[in-house]
Amino acid sequence: MSALTGPDPAELDRFKTGINLGEYAVARGYHLDRRKSSRNSAVMRHPGGDKIVIARGQDGHWVYFSVRDPSDNGTIVDFVQHRGAGSLGAVRNELRPWVGGVVTRPSPTSYLPDLTPVTRDRAAVLRALAGMTTARQHDYLEVARGIPRALLTSPRFVGRILVDQRRNAVFPHADRDGFCGYEIKNRGFTGFPRGGEKALWVSGVRRSDTALVLAESAIDALSHAVLFPDPDARYASFGGGMNPTQPALIASAVARLSVGGKVFLAVDNDSEGRAFADTLEATIQELPRRDIEVIRHSPEGPKDWNQVLTATPCNTPRDEQSR
Repeated sequence: MSALTGPDPAELDRFKTGINLGEYAVARGYHLDRRKSSRNSAVMRHPGGDKIVIARGQDGHWVYFSVRDPSDNGTIVDFVQHRGAGSLGAVRNELRPWVGGVVTRPSPTSYLPDLTPVTRDRAAVLRALAGMTTARQHDYLEVARGIPRALLTSPRFVGRILVDQRRNAVFPHADRDGFCGYEIKNRGFTGFPRGGEKALWVSGVRRSDTALVLAESAIDALSHAVLFPDPDARYASFGGGMNPTQPALIASAVARLSVGGKVFLAVDNDSEGRAFADTLEATIQELPRRDIEVIRHSPEGPKDWNQVLTATPCNTPRDEQSR
């Protein structure tokens, strides 16, 4: 097709940048899953079973990918073509009313009006996470690491631990804009996706929480929850090797604690763990709040809390007062 008779590239670009793909998806029968969405991604589901994740690239293009079909992804042009339009001519006829024309628009409350632009790397992270499932049982975590299934499925942690297609345990990291990377754990293997960024893995939170347990790894945080059960504690980990952006995220997490809250620094019992504790304590002390109590809580003998857990007969929780 020649340049004289082909589609106008400028018009196609207007479709890609000027039409909110989430709004258009609602008009095609999709529903927003607000609980799974964030500032940089919208998760939407169709009654027919399709699940898509929508993001916005740094070039302004609205993009999507289907969790059900890896080949179903791209811009709004691809979205329309994959749903029956076929030719670019048909796509143009379908989308022209959405840029200045008259269409029946869905309620503004049924979609996200805007999304924080993401890099290509972050879009890949979002796509990978969307294809994972919630870990309701996991042999590695339960057998090798001593994490009971009841904890994995508890309201505090359900949905915060995922399983990828290779049956790895996955712990998503998020910053202020949403998911940005994830820890990968399995027997003899620890990884992080290429292009992903370390931020914080965080358990479920409640307004009534009075404590925050900070650990180097998510598995250590889970181990602490088994050893010292506290229904009013939330948990977070920074994945080891703290980067320059993580202290600010940790400070923000601490600042959201209720009045009189406690922060337990459940770091490793080694020189690196003590250095992390020094950094964390200094970061917290810079906050304007003076009601937060900081408690260093590393194991006395073993290196980390998972070693304590796996060495404990029957993983019997210790008395809460021993903290």
